[in-house]
Amino acid sequence: MAVAPTPEQLVGILRETVVALVRRDGPDLSARQLGVFLTCYLQDGGHTVRGLAANLNVSKPAITRALDRLGELDLARRKIDPLDRRSVLVQRTVKGQAFLRELRSILNESATIVRKGQSTTGESHRRAG
Repeated sequence: MAVAPTPEQLVGILRETVVALVRRDGPDLSARQLGVFLTCYLQDGGHTVRGLAANLNVSKPAITRALDRLGELDLARRKIDPLDRRSVLVQRTVKGQAFLRELRSILNESATIVRKGQSTTGESHRRAG
């Protein structure tokens, strides 16, 4: 039976994941951009700017800016809703699917590092010494 990670382990996994994302080649996403990306890719449904703003409790202009960046990176794209031309739908992309796979892999590696008590910054060495 798997044991749920402690809050300290979860924060460690988050830290290791963010560090790995920052260190990898290519641009990194802000927390807001990552939140929008993950909402679009992990929650089913036709996502709109209005819906994302309500879901994340941020303004529509903030969502628009995040989607602008995700669009520049080809991680998401916007399309006019053919059923309601006033509404814009957010679509997933092949490159976005690949990024999600990479993110899952990084999270898995980060969880392994934290479970083993290792750290990419040497904090475990400082604690032990």
